[in-house]
Amino acid sequence: MPEKYFTYKSLDELRSDCRYYGVDITFEEKLEAVARPVRIGNRTIGNSIGIHPMEGCDGTLDGKPDELTYRRWERFGAGGAKLIWGEATAITPEGLANPRQLLINEANMPHLESLLKRTRAAHREVFGRDDDLLIGLQLTHSGRYSYRRPVITYHHAQADRVTYLDKKSGLTLPRDFPVITDDELERLEDLFVQAIVRVYRLGFDFVDLKQCHTYLLNELLGAHTRNGKYGGSFENRTRFVRNVLQKTRHEIGDSLILASRINAYDGVPYEKDPTTGVGKPIPFETPYPYSFGVDRNDPLREDLTEPIKLVRMLVEHGVKMINVSMGSPYYNMHIGRPFEHAPIDGYIPPEHPLQGIDRHFRITAAIQQAFPDLVVVGTGYSWLRQYLVYAGESNIRRKRVTILATGRGAIAYPDYAKDALRTGKLKSSNVCIAVSHCTNLMRSKNNALGQYPAGCVPRDPIYANVLKESLGRKKNRSPGNA
Repeated sequence: MPEKYFTYKSLDELRSDCRYYGVDITFEEKLEAVARPVRIGNRTIGNSIGIHPMEGCDGTLDGKPDELTYRRWERFGAGGAKLIWGEATAITPEGLANPRQLLINEANMPHLESLLKRTRAAHREVFGRDDDLLIGLQLTHSGRYSYRRPVITYHHAQADRVTYLDKKSGLTLPRDFPVITDDELERLEDLFVQAIVRVYRLGFDFVDLKQCHTYLLNELLGAHTRNGKYGGSFENRTRFVRNVLQKTRHEIGDSLILASRINAYDGVPYEKDPTTGVGKPIPFETPYPYSFGVDRNDPLREDLTEPIKLVRMLVEHGVKMINVSMGSPYYNMHIGRPFEHAPIDGYIPPEHPLQGIDRHFRITAAIQQAFPDLVVVGTGYSWLRQYLVYAGESNIRRKRVTILATGRGAIAYPDYAKDALRTGKLKSSNVCIAVSHCTNLMRSKNNALGQYPAGCVPRDPIYANVLKESLGRKKNRSPGNA
């Protein structure tokens, strides 16, 4: 495997590699489609560019936005994208992924409202208006990745091997670790509805039920081996989200735009080969009994039968926008976000990043083409650096997606939409270079708050200093305190 993948000096060189790897990634240099307004529910946004939900792990210990949270959102607001998909916000303390994740409750409402207002104000200051800007909030329960204690919907032979009950000691989930009960899931349904009503009261334009990245709601979709009314059949595995949507409409009708970021393909857990450092699938048997969107006879490939069925059900229950993602940031990160260099807990990717991007584009296109009138937001662009807007332009023109959006790319380059629309190109000196330092900061827990804030180390001096502090603390820790 090469030490460096992105060596392109021109778009023609990149196109040549796309042909070499046989991937359907195309580019259009004249930016027209990304500038088009998009109708979403009863609203129209001013362009077809968005920002994915990107956590900064920088809230207060009681789940309020802190200084860096406000800074990040204001930078997004001023950046020119007309769709800002607000970050994962836990609906209960037990569902927090880290000690500094945002938490929605009554005490935090004024602070979340301030976050929204400051983001809108930043947008108005630059663009003179914000009536064509859509801002949402993603609601989550972190499930098996809840930092206080894992919450699992079923035992997954491969995932359990890399799910830590206590990461310091390396203790993973035992076979008798309890599975969340049906009664507990019913109570969580009501907590999600309560949180959605709060999002509506705050004045957000839309809410996202997070069903991706192997967190709780995504794991339920793959709970083929679970007993009871939330497992087994497709109807049972989608019962939770269906109930939440039905209860939500009973509470607030159509007053809030409903959206969902979904995993269209979970993939299988990977581990680092101890000799080569390359990621390899943890051994599995077929037919594969776990996960969502996988081919049961070859889970290294997608089967979109159920994901398309899920989208149809979501649309029938009032969802107006789908954000397509895949994979797990914990055990097959190359599927979710093709990268140049692996994070500290990762591996060398077992495929060229272009092949991972092609998977994103191919699966998103299949969903968009199955639902041509649905607003579909695409993922997988950031590794393409300054050429990502040309790929998005092409995908929109080819009706493979409705809205181009970036996550890591926007953390590095919050003004990417403004620059693309004003100058027709992105600055190569500002783009994400996919070296995973933002993920490394997310994995850094060795400070007084139990979590370092995460951002773009190569492009933002604030986070370069944070990384230095984190690495210095690790170096100075004695083995007995590790």
